Amino acid sequence: MATPYTPKNILITGAAGFIASHVAVRIAKKYPDYKIVVLDKLDYCSNLKNLLPVSSSPNFKFVKGDIASADLVNFILVTENIDTIMHFAAQTHVDNSFGNSFEFTKNNIYGTHVLLEACRNTGQIKRFIHVSTDEVYGETDEDAVVGNHEASQLLPTNPYAATKAGAEMLVMAYGRSYGLPVITTRGNNVYGPNQFPEKLIPKFILLAMKGEPLPIHGDGSNVRSYLYCEDVTEAFEVILHRGEVGHVYNIGTKKERTVMDVAKDICKIFNLEAEKAIKFVDNRPFNDQRYFLDDEKLKGLGWSERTYWEEGLRKTVEWYVANSDYWGDVSGALLPHPKAGMMPEHEGPQDTKGILAQFISKN
Repeated sequence: MATPYTPKNILITGAAGFIASHVAVRIAKKYPDYKIVVLDKLDYCSNLKNLLPVSSSPNFKFVKGDIASADLVNFILVTENIDTIMHFAAQTHVDNSFGNSFEFTKNNIYGTHVLLEACRNTGQIKRFIHVSTDEVYGETDEDAVVGNHEASQLLPTNPYAATKAGAEMLVMAYGRSYGLPVITTRGNNVYGPNQFPEKLIPKFILLAMKGEPLPIHGDGSNVRSYLYCEDVTEAFEVILHRGEVGHVYNIGTKKERTVMDVAKDICKIFNLEAEKAIKFVDNRPFNDQRYFLDDEKLKGLGWSERTYWEEGLRKTVEWYVANSDYWGDVSGALLPHPKAGMMPEHEGPQDTKGILAQFISKN
């Protein structure tokens, strides 16, 4: 096992988004000696409210900006003396990637390349943690007993997954060519509070709250594995401190469920008759039948899944019921096949503009 690593000044990209905000809040609270600098352009699926728990922390700083801006990224690395990058910023919604694929290339590949080049130029980065996805592996055979391991071939099937695989190749190349100390993670689906409702679980919850049909692509037999956000946050904490440079770590669970299972579980919580509440809609142009990861390598670092599905789903439902207006008008995201143009153009919902001023004035 690698020698434990202790960062000093961490840049977290995309940290007003879902997973990265949980990671940023956890690390800023738990490690007051670490300086946390957040860079986020505040796209439609970002929300400054996600960072309010640490907005006044002395070790936390927010910068509004795009990872594709080379001058800005270089400036941050130098002026903040960044030694560690946790790179979450990305376009992630598969539906959008079928109709807006160039944006995914720009954000996921070019944005990652800008970050890597800034790291090469400054020569001060001791850890570059690149956050990827299980979708780069493509479909797992339906009868496979063992999931994809970190050395499995990458066979992405949709534009989103292809851009994440492309970004990984750049990360690997910079590690080998320039000795950049890179670590890559590939994760299963994540759910929990604060997630923008273009994703399956929050979408179904909000629709169930409204008494509207839950749209299922195809026949609902597609199999996915879901991890609760706090478990994933712990995984990134472990990888940050114990991960070995040059390695890839799957963040996954062996507990699988179909999309139909998820819909029925949500119907049960809201006392809805699944047969009446579920509506079948056209499938995506291509919809992987199954993703399945081997997570033994990460377990070897001391991580393990803690949150049972029933507990995590209950907590998630309770949060959305208590925060139904958190995102403002998300009607476009709740459609069966949302497109980027249907998403609200905002810096998070309208009431976060005052929060943005608060973040900037603090800095």
